[in-house]
Amino acid sequence: MHNKPIIIGVTGGSGSGKTTVANEVYNQFSEHSILMIEQDAYYKDQTHLPMEERLKTNYDHPLAFDNDLLIEHLHQLMKGEAVDKPVYDYANHTRAERVIPVQPRDVIILEGIMILEDSRLRDLMDIKLFVDTDSDMRIIRRLLRDINERGRTIDSVIDQYTSVVRPMHLQFIEPTKRYADIIVPEGGHNHVAIDLMVTKIKTILEEKSML
Repeated sequence: MHNKPIIIGVTGGSGSGKTTVANEVYNQFSEHSILMIEQDAYYKDQTHLPMEERLKTNYDHPLAFDNDLLIEHLHQLMKGEAVDKPVYDYANHTRAERVIPVQPRDVIILEGIMILEDSRLRDLMDIKLFVDTDSDMRIIRRLLRDINERGRTIDSVIDQYTSVVRPMHLQFIEPTKRYADIIVPEGGHNHVAIDLMVTKIKTILEEKSML
């Protein structure tokens, strides 16, 4: 692979449908050389901290992410080198010992809540997508997900949302909308926007293959 891969950033608040959009785009290119990198995999290693300190981690803050490692890995992939993507262990609030070997691909989808917050990451992206979903829909989705999939109580989810998720969203995520090339309303259900994205990526791939 000689050409630099296309890097597509997909962001939005928690529960916005950004993962659905990223997956929809990914699935359209199953025949192609495509790769998904989740920013969530790059939460900082906290092995050196005692558990009571780890429990205080604010996962909705930019400082929770090891963007240095993420950027290093993206540069390696852009050069055609394989990387070991980290795995995050949420039960122990630190990085797991195992890693996932990742091969370079022609298209890289970078998905996460804070990917447009860091200018170094923004500068690597060819297309920046912000999935914009009303806050009432996002809290409902988060409630359902955390109760059904993560065994949380309604009170704990609402408390976390009002004390951490919402203020962090307003402070760090919402302002990054201005950096987006495309704003997609209503997340994964917006098939027109997803089709436009897929068409645009196919055009770029075709142009690259002619070089």
